[in-house]
Amino acid sequence: MASLRDIQGRINSTKKTRKITSAMQMVSASKMSKAEQNTKAFEPYSKKIQEVMANIANSTSDASHPMLENREIKKSGYLVITADKGLVGAYNSNVLKALYRTIQERHQSKDEYTIIAIGRMGYEFCKKMELPIAKSVVSIADQPDFADIKALASETVQLYTDEEIDELHMFYNHYVSAISQQVTSAQLLPITNLQESGGSNSDYEYEPNEQQILDVLLPQYAESLIYGALLDSKASEHAASMTAMKSATDNAGELIDDLTLTYNRVRQAAITQEITEISGGVAALE
Repeated sequence: MASLRDIQGRINSTKKTRKITSAMQMVSASKMSKAEQNTKAFEPYSKKIQEVMANIANSTSDASHPMLENREIKKSGYLVITADKGLVGAYNSNVLKALYRTIQERHQSKDEYTIIAIGRMGYEFCKKMELPIAKSVVSIADQPDFADIKALASETVQLYTDEEIDELHMFYNHYVSAISQQVTSAQLLPITNLQESGGSNSDYEYEPNEQQILDVLLPQYAESLIYGALLDSKASEHAASMTAMKSATDNAGELIDDLTLTYNRVRQAAITQEITEISGGVAALE
């Protein structure tokens, strides 16, 4: 059985750990609140540009674009968004499992796909599993700006435009609530939901013409979808971190209670033993 000093040492170290996890929980809660605001603030822009794109796509004009057209799938692209660190529960592992499972089910050769990784954990996973990586970016800010991924988003869309890939899918964690994050897989390219969503009742006048507007805005729309997914994923990351740190804090509290109970029992046993030895000594002297 451990000594009183050893048990007391474990109690003290666990209390220090609880202070750290409690502080990390509060920090993550603050970051999550800000990230949720960023996600909501981005929604009006995302909806408006989708509305304009849908209006053109569903119009009677001859405007067209390669990003709207399905073609033979020779090579697939997968964009995966993860965190740059751990301590976020199953946040990273869930989305990486979904990505790897999809690759295993759809492809026989590594020549049939490539990966664009946002986040250190996803990048390191792909390197470890020897998966082909076309683009990557790590050390993304907790509250990212579009400038942080503008180059990667533009280059990713260009991969499709240059026909280096024939489709692009995104894997990320969708923010549902502070205690719920949902792994999401969505097709980014070719863009097929514009015809399905329909246009708005608004009448637009395009200058110089619809085709040139489509050529400019459609790549920007695809890039905005990537940025929107990143904002959504960041809110999920901070929520997962907050939940994980709360669980760690609660577990530390339970461990401290158990160790304190053990400490009291050992201390009581030691006192009882001392009393017994003293009583035995007195009896021997009599």
